[in-house]
Amino acid sequence: MKIALTCMCSLLLTFCAMSQNAEMKLPAPQKTGGMPLMEALSKRATNRSLDPARSLSDQQLSNLLWAAWGINRPDGRRTAASAMNRQEIDLYLVGRKAAYLYDAKEHSLKLVAEGDHRSEVSSQDFAKNGDWIVIFAADYDKMGGGNEAIAGIDAGLIAQNIYLYGASEGLGVVVHASVDRDTISKVLKLRPAQHIMIAQTVGIPTR
Repeated sequence: MKIALTCMCSLLLTFCAMSQNAEMKLPAPQKTGGMPLMEALSKRATNRSLDPARSLSDQQLSNLLWAAWGINRPDGRRTAASAMNRQEIDLYLVGRKAAYLYDAKEHSLKLVAEGDHRSEVSSQDFAKNGDWIVIFAADYDKMGGGNEAIAGIDAGLIAQNIYLYGASEGLGVVVHASVDRDTISKVLKLRPAQHIMIAQTVGIPTR
């Protein structure tokens, strides 16, 4: 009886921990301040030298996601343009402990998969060393069947926002098309209509 109760308590604690981790509420994004635009443009660069031991703060992650693809108007429009405002790009984050889907309306991260799957995205060192890998998945259903060129443009606009925030904050950022799409699509539980366009690794630079 005592063993059964212990097992039940253990299962209950595990379930509670999983429920609590199912959503990561981000701090409110800081929408003022930062580096002036022209200075950020002058510093925008790709940096593959990322420190595997250091992480972005929760505030930096919040600001980055809002800058990338957050809601900036009452009607739900975003910080980056999308063709006919279809907002077909979903942002997934693959990190050290789990993979998440960014929910712009709630400004939170929804748990998709537990564990570190960064090396499954790409075997390159910068991807394994970066704090987060942002996966850009275009939902072709939202586009009435899909258009790879338009989805690619929309993903690129978001990627540039991440680059500019990274320049302003002194982060290392790398955009890359090298993604093991089949493997990571299964990890992220993508639907057939969701197509990975690009990925972007973000972390703390070593220099």
